[in-house]
Amino acid sequence: MASKIKVDQIQTADGTGTIALQNQLSGMTSTSMPTGSVLQVVQGTVLSTQTLTTSATYVDAGISASITPTSANSKILVTATLGGAMCINNSSNSAKAYLRIAKGSSTEVCVSRIATYDYGGSGTYIAVPAYLSRLDSPSTTSEITYKIQFMLVAGNDVRICFNDSDSQLILTEIAG
Repeated sequence: MASKIKVDQIQTADGTGTIALQNQLSGMTSTSMPTGSVLQVVQGTVLSTQTLTTSATYVDAGISASITPTSANSKILVTATLGGAMCINNSSNSAKAYLRIAKGSSTEVCVSRIATYDYGGSGTYIAVPAYLSRLDSPSTTSEITYKIQFMLVAGNDVRICFNDSDSQLILTEIAG
């Protein structure tokens, strides 16, 4: 049988005061959590398919996660750890691609510029251990989708493939 201690107050050691215990922990909700508390954590999905673009506009890389904040004051810590490969085909001596975290379809949250210099070859493969992180303030209680996107800046085309075992997009809601 489990034991219970029932008290209404605890007296301080020197007897000068008491601490009231009127349901201090029971009934605590996400809105009553102190600022900085972690309210929820969501891990996104990673598609281990190859994505190709020749465009100088952002395209989805196949990694996304959605979260519904419990409060409009919450912050969302967006953390992307990406493992895989990127291939930039180029006919010149340099190639560049940008990798970013976007909110919704196009709002930039964080960007990383990836550059490679190829002396005489027609393609350059880069291992992409990339780490992107940003604390976002969405100011909403509606569902938000964050995703990884990339685009070609210099070169003929860029291909990217993330490994699902080495890549993750994690959203952490923090009480504001």
